[in-house]
Amino acid sequence: MKKSYLLLPLVCITLAAYPQKKADRRILANLQSHVTYLSSDKLEGRRTGTAGEQLAAAYIAEQMKLAGLSPKGAEGYLQPFIVREGRDPGPQTLLSINNTRLVPGEDFLPLPFSAVKAAKGEVLPGVNEVDNIWLIDVKEWEDGNNPHALAQETYIKKAKDAKEKGATGVVFYNGPEERSSVARWLDQPGGETLTIPAVWCNEKTSALLGAGDAGGFEIAMQVDFKPVRRTGTNVVGYVDNQAATTIVIGAHYDHLGYGEDRNSLAPNEKAVHNGADDNASGTAAMLELGRMLKTSKLKNNNYLLVAFSGEELGLFGSKYFTESNIIPPGNVNYMVNMDMVGRLNDEKGLQVGGIGTSPAWGAILQKSLPSSLKVHYDSSGTGPSDHTSFYRKNIPVLFLFTGTHADYHKPTDDADKINYNGELTVLKLVYEIVEQTNARERLAFSKTREMQMGASTRFTVTLGIMPDYTYSKGGLRVDGISPGKPAEKAGMQAGDVIVQLGETPVSDVETYMTALSKFKKGDKTTVKIKRGEEVNVFDIHF
Repeated sequence: MKKSYLLLPLVCITLAAYPQKKADRRILANLQSHVTYLSSDKLEGRRTGTAGEQLAAAYIAEQMKLAGLSPKGAEGYLQPFIVREGRDPGPQTLLSINNTRLVPGEDFLPLPFSAVKAAKGEVLPGVNEVDNIWLIDVKEWEDGNNPHALAQETYIKKAKDAKEKGATGVVFYNGPEERSSVARWLDQPGGETLTIPAVWCNEKTSALLGAGDAGGFEIAMQVDFKPVRRTGTNVVGYVDNQAATTIVIGAHYDHLGYGEDRNSLAPNEKAVHNGADDNASGTAAMLELGRMLKTSKLKNNNYLLVAFSGEELGLFGSKYFTESNIIPPGNVNYMVNMDMVGRLNDEKGLQVGGIGTSPAWGAILQKSLPSSLKVHYDSSGTGPSDHTSFYRKNIPVLFLFTGTHADYHKPTDDADKINYNGELTVLKLVYEIVEQTNARERLAFSKTREMQMGASTRFTVTLGIMPDYTYSKGGLRVDGISPGKPAEKAGMQAGDVIVQLGETPVSDVETYMTALSKFKKGDKTTVKIKRGEEVNVFDIHF
């Protein structure tokens, strides 16, 4: 999610933000019904491209139909799109050592810059011959202990050097990376391709090669790739008021399935990740807003209600939508994105991002927000959620988010933990924003600063914490601790505030990410934290 700045530290009673009426009780019942179904085990975590995602899409489309929204997808309410995720080892991929065939994807992985090619030879340990396969021990690299080295780039450099000196293939072993990290390299698009095959070996295979063999190794290798793609589905409903401009209200409905895409924070637990807060909550609010706007007297804009898929994989659905021209970007007034709006509480309040994307947002929000609601503002129009795709099209955006929690990206994010009254508060805020903009001309767009947690920051290790993205008092407050990770082993606790990692001071999420990117597996360092009035230093072993 996103870094935030606390501008209005108001003490509040969130649930009393709006008086509850009969209409509110209906909305509350609908919200609970939507979230309960979307986060049920039946949907198996709504992973993009699965039967569970299709069940969710069918439900959302049916609810849009019942609300009287017009279909606006390519196939009724549905808008299918292709998710191209990179590559996996293809069926011809092979690594055989002394006639023992290893398992691709487990014992070894082809590197993304490898040629699709075969090589074989009898290889002596420590001897790199012309016209033969080279075994390269990563531990022996001169820059292997450089925490600033970008591992993939270093592998490319070493493979290039080997090829120029006559290698017909390269087998890297004793690398510090986790297999999952190397697998993610294959997900990255484009990049350089060499003219020899190159593979990375896991710890088990590395031990075999590192043990040596007086007679050498008979090695056969072949690299083959297959594209990884799946079909995701956006769901799109429309309220046509014959207006010149359209307001887009969106929420992603996909989640993690069983954690197959390596984005679970409980990676050792194969269980349904139901995603009640992330983001059945936002989807439910979007559906109710669609129903309300269909019958409202707010007719100076059209309304496009979109449930995006592919968000958890990298905003695939919203990127596709903004390129599809269902509504030309020039006709969009603004976009509101609700992502994780189901855990509103008095301590964290509500994060409102994107306020810098239009000079009008300040005045609109001042009139729309209930005075008792604690709000954190963030000016940026970008971040790891679907509003970014609209901001990239020069469209003003708002991003609503009630904060992370210990259940984020875990199987425990369930419907019984949702604050439905708090979600009603968020929903009513969005409706009030729409009402405030009904009589206004189209909102002007403003460029904002860019979030810095992009592709330039790379990680080969994790501390095993969940950051509190709403904390703004200096340092990074820990919202949760993952079992078995370095933070737990060191003795850190939820509520600790990280102020330094290694030699790098930590003032917020971005500086924490910068500090973390300097380490690799096996490194040892320290973390300085504040726990209440105490300052503690813990030893960390990645």
